[in-house]
Amino acid sequence: MPSTERALDAAARALLLRVALQAIDHGLAGGARLDPDPAHYPPPLRAEGACFVTLEHAGALRGCVGSLEPRRALVRDVAANAHAAAFADPRFAPLDGAELDGLHLEISVLSPPIAIDCADEAGCRAALRPGVDGVVLRAGRRRATFLPAVWAQLPEPAAFLAALRLKAGLGADDWPPGLRLERYTTEHFGATVAALRKAPDPPC
Repeated sequence: MPSTERALDAAARALLLRVALQAIDHGLAGGARLDPDPAHYPPPLRAEGACFVTLEHAGALRGCVGSLEPRRALVRDVAANAHAAAFADPRFAPLDGAELDGLHLEISVLSPPIAIDCADEAGCRAALRPGVDGVVLRAGRRRATFLPAVWAQLPEPAAFLAALRLKAGLGADDWPPGLRLERYTTEHFGATVAALRKAPDPPC
């Protein structure tokens, strides 16, 4: 996937994955949501950022929660979204400790969204970049997004947009007045819990 302007190095990525795992461990231990102090992390992780944290177990989705706009330090956003993906995704029961061994963590750091300039559905389909764009749909109070990884399951723009409308609570063929699309890219990385447990602590 194309990277965002943030361009995190390997050490920063390792730190964020470790924070995501710590947030899940913290939740399993019965503690409150982990809230790391940004001052203890390097500048790219202290800067405001938006991310999605995706959990997979045995190759199947187990939770995915994220932020579309930067509202807090990236390290805090990762911790909050990892906890929510594990314990507050309404599609799944809260994560059980027995699932940790088979868990895979993925973090997608978002670039700022940019409006897609298109007048109608045909124009929007033509403007999309399959495999590259994450897409935000806004229609009144309805909002939904697909990360770029969703193109792997829905490679055709027509099917991609139809599924995104369904996710937003619209009909698959609806295109109400005022519907808007925005695009973003992600810097995407991940690791299994087993690999993170074995890895040495990354430097702060």
